[in-house]
Amino acid sequence: FPLILGTFILFWVYRDFDFSRAADVFLHQMSWWWMFFTLIFGILSHVFRGIRWKQTLEPMGYVPKTNNCINAIFISYAANLVLPRVGEVSRCGILTKYNGIPFAKSLGTVVAERMVDTFMVVFITGITIVLQLGVFRRFFLRTGTNIDAIGDVFSSMTFWIVLMCIVGIGLLLYYLLRSLTFFQKVKGLALNVWEGVRTLKHVRNMPLFILYTLLIWLCYFLQFYLAFFSFGFTSNLSFLAGMVMFAAGSIAVVVPTPNGAGPWHFAIITMMCIYGVDVMNAGIFALLVHSIQTLLVVILGVYGLAILPFTNKK
Repeated sequence: FPLILGTFILFWVYRDFDFSRAADVFLHQMSWWWMFFTLIFGILSHVFRGIRWKQTLEPMGYVPKTNNCINAIFISYAANLVLPRVGEVSRCGILTKYNGIPFAKSLGTVVAERMVDTFMVVFITGITIVLQLGVFRRFFLRTGTNIDAIGDVFSSMTFWIVLMCIVGIGLLLYYLLRSLTFFQKVKGLALNVWEGVRTLKHVRNMPLFILYTLLIWLCYFLQFYLAFFSFGFTSNLSFLAGMVMFAAGSIAVVVPTPNGAGPWHFAIITMMCIYGVDVMNAGIFALLVHSIQTLLVVILGVYGLAILPFTNKK
């Protein structure tokens, strides 16, 4: 389903696109030096994430090899291209295989990481909306999003009645199923996951954890923003324009498609058009940048799979 959804959205976005123009820009007009810098920051973001992940495992008494954590991150992002979010499972399985770390506990640390990442997305988006509110209003108008209608849904009595019914059904199922053996196994798994989540507040060097988090998101932003200078038609876009498009792209990748393919292209093209970039050039930027960065993810994933058996020989 994620693959079909992404393909459908890409087909719709690029239905009238001149791919020969994109090939010409790729071969003759794109600055590979700037694109090379974006790839460096793409690699660094994974490295910092792997080191930060090791920090969250240490409070439980597990100290895996740093390169195992980093290579597991490489593989997880490549796995997400096949099926979104399966990478989070795969990287926990890698540490279980090579370092004997219980799967559920490492999965809990991944959940904690995602909570931090969600906070960062909300924080970055909030700041960007405040600084560029007019641009986001034009974006919502262009995409046909009615903000007032969304607000009315959450303020309506029907929404809260439905929510209370869902909570009530959940509580009823809990009391009906808690005596079953299967439920006890699931409960034990959930408790192990929760133990992994709780490690977040027991990280030994919290300032360093925060620094790694900031470095991860700085690398994400620079990987995207520096790509502007790879093309003549985007090199004049401002830092704030980069912030706006980065925030929009970060929200778009929530849609479950491989590496955000489709929704990310739509968000970036729409935002670029608001900033005065021609729709054809915006489509070229989104297509080439996403394709090159996706290829990097594949290469790093293959490297991680190939190197792990050699770096873990006993």
